[in-house]
Amino acid sequence: MTSCYTIENDFHYQFPVIHDPLITPVSSLTYPQSWLAQLHANGYRLTEARRAVVDTVARSARVLTPVQVYDAARKRYRALGLVSVYRTLEKLEELHLVQRVHQPAGCQAFIAAGQGHQHMLLCQRCGRVTFFEGDDLDKLIGALSARTGYQIHEHWLQLFGLCASCK
Repeated sequence: MTSCYTIENDFHYQFPVIHDPLITPVSSLTYPQSWLAQLHANGYRLTEARRAVVDTVARSARVLTPVQVYDAARKRYRALGLVSVYRTLEKLEELHLVQRVHQPAGCQAFIAAGQGHQHMLLCQRCGRVTFFEGDDLDKLIGALSARTGYQIHEHWLQLFGLCASCK
């Protein structure tokens, strides 16, 4: 069952509300609206395919593989192609709106990017993501730098396990 609500914006787009287990509704409409505005401001066309992908990824509290994005977004826009999904995810990543998640099985997935420097806890069963701040990696990074000769500028931490609901 699909219902729509209207967002007052320059794009005059109605985001479908579809009950999908992969998509967890967010409390506000700012993600999809903001992402579309950023894509538009960077010269990208706002096609129906791109809108469907943006809405799907922006509303998910779980990591989604490109195929999962494709399957969920096709419920909103039947003519969506898998190539459009990959291209849109690439553009969203370039704009730092989504974050690529490297999963233990090797399959890459995507999630809405956290604010600032954050790390992730990822549930290996349901795909839920919890962002957290802070780490005490300074000693480890210093030791690695001294031992290897690398000048370390950044780090990226993803921890995998089971969330409270899945364990």
